[in-house]
Amino acid sequence: MGYRIFLAGGSGAIGLRLIPQLVDAGHQVTATTRRAAKTEELRALGADPVVVDVFDAGGLRTAVAAAKPEIVIHQLTDLPPGLDPAKMGEAAPRNARIRDEGTRNLVRAAKSAGTRRLIAQSIAWVYAAGPEPHAETDPLDSGAEGGRGISVGGVIALERHVLEASPMTGIVLRYGHLYGPGTGAEIAAGPAVHADAAAYAALLAVERGSQGAYNVAEPNSHVTTGRAVIEFGWRPDFRLAV
Repeated sequence: MGYRIFLAGGSGAIGLRLIPQLVDAGHQVTATTRRAAKTEELRALGADPVVVDVFDAGGLRTAVAAAKPEIVIHQLTDLPPGLDPAKMGEAAPRNARIRDEGTRNLVRAAKSAGTRRLIAQSIAWVYAAGPEPHAETDPLDSGAEGGRGISVGGVIALERHVLEASPMTGIVLRYGHLYGPGTGAEIAAGPAVHADAAAYAALLAVERGSQGAYNVAEPNSHVTTGRAVIEFGWRPDFRLAV
């Protein structure tokens, strides 16, 4: 059965790989972008595009209400094109703001629209030091300082907003380092995940999985990956046909 889905961050590296999967599964997708120039690309993939800034709480609430989504998927980031390593440091505060303030605005808009399930992108390399591999129940590195502290703080805020968004069911996907189309990387160090497989996890989470966090990464020595495999039926080797 298809659902009405509001995809925040439709023009990002994961969003562009997720839209075709959602459409092929029979879902009706409204996908956001901050740039009007991106709307035709989203429409060509089968989504209904909407231009909105997540920091415009009123505009976001209006856009979500118009879409009437049963499911909201949060793939918003503010990262440099191709995830350019030389620019990642300066992007950290902007990205942390999206994870905190942006997520808070999206949660409020989703609740107001009667959304029943919220799926959000997080990252898998923010655990506190301790025995590896880290399971989802291990603590995050809340004592981190400097640039890492900014990033981890944003992640902690995002996950709190999502997992405390009752009565919605909150699902947090802790992705490994992305590689593949739109990421600027052909390979990545572990924990790693291909953009197609990352998007596939979000597709599966539309109908599967209980509330909580899931590590989404290829088998590695840093984080466990069994929960996503068991509860979602996720495959790390999933790739789009084209």
